Amino acid sequence: MPLDTPATDAASLAMFTVVQQSGTGAPDGTSRVIERVAEPTCTYKYQLQDRALWRTNFKMPIFSLATRGAGSILASYAENRFATGVSVDGEGGNLFCFTTLLRGRTTLIQDGKAVTSTGTGGFALRPGSGTRMLISDDNARSNVFFEVAEVEQALEHALDERLRRPLEFKPDLDWSRGLAASLKRQLESVLVEFRQPDGVTGNPVALASMTDLLVSLVLRAAPHNYSDQLNRSPAGAVPVYVRRAEDFMRANCSEPIRMAHVAAAAGCSVGTLGVVFRHFRGKTPLAALHAIRLEQSHRELTHGKTGASVATVARRHGFTNPTRFSVAFRRRFGEAPSEVARRASR
Repeated sequence: MPLDTPATDAASLAMFTVVQQSGTGAPDGTSRVIERVAEPTCTYKYQLQDRALWRTNFKMPIFSLATRGAGSILASYAENRFATGVSVDGEGGNLFCFTTLLRGRTTLIQDGKAVTSTGTGGFALRPGSGTRMLISDDNARSNVFFEVAEVEQALEHALDERLRRPLEFKPDLDWSRGLAASLKRQLESVLVEFRQPDGVTGNPVALASMTDLLVSLVLRAAPHNYSDQLNRSPAGAVPVYVRRAEDFMRANCSEPIRMAHVAAAAGCSVGTLGVVFRHFRGKTPLAALHAIRLEQSHRELTHGKTGASVATVARRHGFTNPTRFSVAFRRRFGEAPSEVARRASR
């Protein structure tokens, strides 16, 4: 039986694992679903709120859950025909969940605080023991999960320091404005990709790049207990990936460098490195390395402390063709490398 939501018809869910139930079968109107992909130690208990429906079996499913995991991301759709209370048992707490309401109304209860969301809103939560949801009749929602460790590690990279307390997101999200609207569009694109038999989910490199960008946007778009510090951080304008990559390039510009080495030093994938450099520097990482090598060559020729020839300096920084080096040098600094060397010697 397909979900009724147009975005989640049976054909589009072919790549998902679908669990459906036509009744509870339990005296107290409950059913238990263990999301093994999401949380191996977490059990989600669903209880119908209308006691008249307990122990009733229906011809049509009253609950549907579709999940698919790829890399460190889990995507899911959930649908309930009748008002249902959801509680979480077990250890859990290893995932952050970002929920979008497709139909109906949902109230999230954590730490004794209740937040209600409808179609323009959503939730950011860390499901674990004590998490409860009150779901309305005819309710459908989508969820995208990220590993807590991965999100917190990205935050540490952005702040360039260790976290002194766990990352906690503000539970209610307004998807209608600002960066949150951008995040919602990106999460929707994730769900589209996860419905495909190939594409990003089948390409580990592309999936890693997409995950890095999503996690970075999550930290900027969803309010949390480190938002103020993140906005004040020197890395607020330029991601720490870029700064670390540039530091590594400057320290090793006279050595053979591959982009995989730069990405490893920056703490991201090669794909993400390319995206953030093009966005924040307007050039590829390779072009940035070329510019840094020119700068280091200019600095060495300007100070003239080593007494090395122009050709030696060029080779030391990876320029094997003297003519191309001279052309690039003149284009960058407005004069030939030999002119800089002569001025330094005088």
